[in-house]
Amino acid sequence: MIGTARQAWLSLPGNGRGAIWITVGTVFFALNDVAVKTAGLTMHPLQLGFFRYFLGFILLMPLFYQLGWDGLKTERLGLHFLRAVIAGTGQIAVFYSVIHLMLADATSISFSRPLFMTLLAVLILGEVVAWRRWVATAIGFIGVIIVARPGDGVIEPAALIGLSAAFLFSIGLVLIRRLGSTEPPTRILFYYHGIGTVLSFGPAIWVWKQPIGQEWVMLLMIGIFTTVAMICFVRGFVVGEVSVLGPMEYTRLVYAAILGYLVFAEIPVIWTWIGSAIIVASAIFIARSEAFGRKSKPAESD
Repeated sequence: MIGTARQAWLSLPGNGRGAIWITVGTVFFALNDVAVKTAGLTMHPLQLGFFRYFLGFILLMPLFYQLGWDGLKTERLGLHFLRAVIAGTGQIAVFYSVIHLMLADATSISFSRPLFMTLLAVLILGEVVAWRRWVATAIGFIGVIIVARPGDGVIEPAALIGLSAAFLFSIGLVLIRRLGSTEPPTRILFYYHGIGTVLSFGPAIWVWKQPIGQEWVMLLMIGIFTTVAMICFVRGFVVGEVSVLGPMEYTRLVYAAILGYLVFAEIPVIWTWIGSAIIVASAIFIARSEAFGRKSKPAESD
């Protein structure tokens, strides 16, 4: 029976299997936000960050062991360290925004990553960006402003922190592109979680609160949910096309809104949906234009 199920699974087209992986990963990311928001009622984001990296490292140890020490050795430790610092700071900022904003708002703001990637592609990677992509980026940031809904001309601090998290994660993605030329995914995960655990330990001790009861459950969920979601996304993008699967991540907003309502009695206002629609539409346009650009390059060089 297991063999039949495996055969049926492998008979699915790559994008079909990838879509299932991404859907499962998206659900786990949304569930993780619930765990973070619940734990954040009594615990500091710095402590949550430490447990996220430490438990993630423990859960991924079978993969690290399989690669072996020779496979984990790197000549790019400095770049791994830089990525861990930047993305780790972004992770803490994400936790803060999830704790202090409605889940739907925090999720919508996190979708601004592709908008920042346009800026970074020019500044760091030296890419040439077409004017249509610049327009889509500008429109996307208008959507961010709509979601943030600045009152009296001032945007809520948690929204700004969430936006800064998206920017930091965008830099982290650029660094992954740099690392990806020589480093396999498992090695990148090893240094990200290992360095992240070490760097987050000191700040966590500074604000440490001994977890009790439900807090331990939430911490364990954060470690498990983020690790499972990350593995699902990696597997999904390995078997499917990024341009097809990427937009599926935005279904996370629906899960966030549903979970926010069921668990925290949050009801997103109409401006959240309008701003989110603008952000998602802009991000999808950018992703599609990138995919089209990559496909057209070989033809242009003939």
